Amino acid sequence: MKLVECVPNFSEGRDRAKIEAITREIRAVDGVQLLDVDPGETTNRTVVTFVGTPEAAAEAAFRAVRKAAEVIDMRAHRGAHSRLGATDVCPFVPLSGATMEDCVRLAHGLGRRVGDELGIPVYFYEEAALNPERKNLAVIRSGEYEGLADKLKDPAWAPDCGPAEFNPGAGATIIGAREFLIAYNINLNTRDRKLANEIAFSLRETGRLKKDARGNPVLDARGQPVRVPGLFPHVKAVGWYIEDYARAQISINFTNYKISPPHLVFDEAVKLASRLGLRVTGSELVGLIPKEAVLMAGRHYLEKQGRSPGVPEAELIRTAVLSLGLSDVVPFEAEKKIIEYQLGGEAASLLKLDLRAFADELSLESPAPGGGSVAALCGALSASLSSMVSHLTVGKKGYEGVQREVKRLAVEAQSLKDSLLQDVDRDTRAFNRVMDAFKLPKKTPEQASQRERAVEEATLEATLVPLGVLEKSIDLLKLAKKIAKAGNKNSLSDAGVAGLTAQAAAEGAYYNVRINLSSLKNEETRASLGIRAKTLRNRALKLGDNVRRIMDKGLRRR
Repeated sequence: MKLVECVPNFSEGRDRAKIEAITREIRAVDGVQLLDVDPGETTNRTVVTFVGTPEAAAEAAFRAVRKAAEVIDMRAHRGAHSRLGATDVCPFVPLSGATMEDCVRLAHGLGRRVGDELGIPVYFYEEAALNPERKNLAVIRSGEYEGLADKLKDPAWAPDCGPAEFNPGAGATIIGAREFLIAYNINLNTRDRKLANEIAFSLRETGRLKKDARGNPVLDARGQPVRVPGLFPHVKAVGWYIEDYARAQISINFTNYKISPPHLVFDEAVKLASRLGLRVTGSELVGLIPKEAVLMAGRHYLEKQGRSPGVPEAELIRTAVLSLGLSDVVPFEAEKKIIEYQLGGEAASLLKLDLRAFADELSLESPAPGGGSVAALCGALSASLSSMVSHLTVGKKGYEGVQREVKRLAVEAQSLKDSLLQDVDRDTRAFNRVMDAFKLPKKTPEQASQRERAVEEATLEATLVPLGVLEKSIDLLKLAKKIAKAGNKNSLSDAGVAGLTAQAAAEGAYYNVRINLSSLKNEETRASLGIRAKTLRNRALKLGDNVRRIMDKGLRRR
């Protein structure tokens, strides 16, 4: 299923009834999930985040824009944030299965509807821009709402959709398609907006105007101002004062967090603030953030502490939140702020059970969970043991030469552990889908044909899940072998058990592949997957023998 994110920003952050009226329109659309509503009183602006199928997201966005035009009167609007209309911006962001082209198509379609049906001037920005000069949001927004009437009189600023006429109540709307944007504020122990701006100019990509000794802007040969570029690409920043917190902030937009991540910008802001005699007290996330951006920060700060970054996801998030001071002005709730946690998963998850409850569930007459889930769990336990031995080696005397390697192995182990834990649920869900397919009606030839296809597709999925576990078991065995050689010798037995549980995962997964293959009708697929599974099993057996030899040799020396 294709999913897109939509993050409309509405010019109302104080009247909760108006905000509720707008978000009610979004919630009413099937196929859409409202993830976050983040109002700001000083900015008088609310950032709304929702996800859905492309068509549903576009419909929800239109209804929200329509309602905002009804309940917000821009003639009375005042706020710290720059804005052009009741719905100021409305970007679409590709998520799972969706492309940027999909989002551009949605933006253009929404723009036409807003212009034609609501009579609101529309400009397209970022990847949806029809005019290269309008790609930058700040350029379109220049002059803000107060200058919009004159702007629309200029033929160069004719809207991309809708009438070239001033709509005094709704203003104009900027619609676009972009990559994931992180809206983030860094908090300072000052009320001085100018000092916040000074830091912002150094951080942001566009930097600042170059000035001569008299403080006048330096011009180039064409008479254009010369700029001194800032430190971080894909970063937009400005300083402002927020009455709600009685302090100045550096307001930052990250348009590509993989190139310029928040934690590096935060660290640099701390240095720049110190030079100005200021302190960074923490930071604030506006809207949602991808999980990987938080995990990157957690790993970064653990490395700075000399610790291994190969720790569980929850510990990485805790480290990031503490290090960035994300609860400085408002509590940071990971389950509400991290987009993957908001999207969630199926409510009934084996991972939510404690050990006794899982064992009890496994022991009942239901065929799922069964051997496939247990094989995946064995793999997750193997990865956990390898990670443990890695941690018990970090910082230990006599192991100075392997510190970098064991830290890397711990990170790899955590990744495998998380993936295999998900396989515990995937295997059970895949089996249940096979059972559901068998329950489909088959009274007519058409029904029988549909049922046969559904059974074949479900059986293939039920085969591919344990095959994936079998493939990961090879990585687990390699991991156990490496940590048995390089790791703390006092934990040699733990490395050995990591190898044994990895081989159990491999053998268990292989048996599940074999039994599901026998039900596949497609002979070519059955043969191909059978060869692949047998090859992987043989590799697992050889690697398991290697781990045992290392164990026997190591234990004889003790």
